[in-house]
Amino acid sequence: MRVRNRVSACLLAVASITLAGCGDDAVEGHPMIAMDSFAPSEDNQDPAKDIPGVVTAEYPLGNHVPSTQRVAYTSIPPMGGTHDAVWAACDGVVYPEGIRTENAVHSMEHGAVWIAYDPARVSADDQATLRNKVQGRTYTFMSPIPNMADPISLQSWGHQLVLDSATDARVDQFIMALRNNPYTTPEPGASCSNPIFDRDPAPYDPSTPGPDAAPMNSEPVFPTEVPELPPAPR
Repeated sequence: MRVRNRVSACLLAVASITLAGCGDDAVEGHPMIAMDSFAPSEDNQDPAKDIPGVVTAEYPLGNHVPSTQRVAYTSIPPMGGTHDAVWAACDGVVYPEGIRTENAVHSMEHGAVWIAYDPARVSADDQATLRNKVQGRTYTFMSPIPNMADPISLQSWGHQLVLDSATDARVDQFIMALRNNPYTTPEPGASCSNPIFDRDPAPYDPSTPGPDAAPMNSEPVFPTEVPELPPAPR
């Protein structure tokens, strides 16, 4: 009887802990509920607008260049614009070396979130933290870019967030809000698989594009900054 009573007491204790855990999920401010608030929906199509530090821009779609053509991006990494006709594999790939920028931009057009980092300023532990957010997760990819302006930069088509730390909560918020977001992705549901590029990726070119580089076609358009024109004279 004593053994049964002890077992029953243990089962009750486990049940109490389990129920308490389930109850936490319904408490306002719980981490899971906080993350759910960044999931895109019909009522909230671009949750990234609520993430501090995210900048946005609009770019023309579908402007492609061949693999021998550079694009004169106005920032590295870019967050949209003219790009290579071939996309970089973005089905949870972590590239150990830098990849061709023009291919990476095409992947964002397909809905991928691109995590770029400066290997000289991001520790091995922080690289591992970022890697764990990408591996096995389609519509994400990660690559180093030496001498970036910021240690870490997250990009999705028309969205960018620069950070100093891999443990910043905004990394997960950005991924939740924009990874294959059907409302902000130009080509939602497009393939991220590209075994040929994955096996032999085009390398990153750190040199400044020459005068024959294709324009981004053109500078980002910021609708909020378009001046209001005066009425036409009668």
